[in-house]
Amino acid sequence: MPATEHAAELAAVLAHAATEKKAESAVAIDVSDRLPFADVFLIVSTANERQARAVVDAVDEAAFKAGAKARAREGLEELRWALLDYGEVVVHVFQAEDREYYGLERLWKDCPLVPLPAIELAATRG
Repeated sequence: MPATEHAAELAAVLAHAATEKKAESAVAIDVSDRLPFADVFLIVSTANERQARAVVDAVDEAAFKAGAKARAREGLEELRWALLDYGEVVVHVFQAEDREYYGLERLWKDCPLVPLPAIELAATRG
């Protein structure tokens, strides 16, 4: 069963908030068939700890406005890999080199991607 429409919409809202703070390479992966606790993993990259903090704060604010409650928040001390769990959507905020090292996209490569229309449109406008 694919990710719910609500989860896809929330992922798009959170991806938009992250990219507004200059997060890069936003990818949403539909993990609903593989995991019982989430529908979408949203993965974004940042250049450094300061930018990661801004992205985490922006995502938290967007989630709150969308009515999503945080169930867990991990990795906020060093911000190399922060995990923000909003139930249906789990957000992974990586510093770029850590994202490459852990390779979540490789681990979940057999799962379909969730379109992020606003992000894709902005990328084409460049």
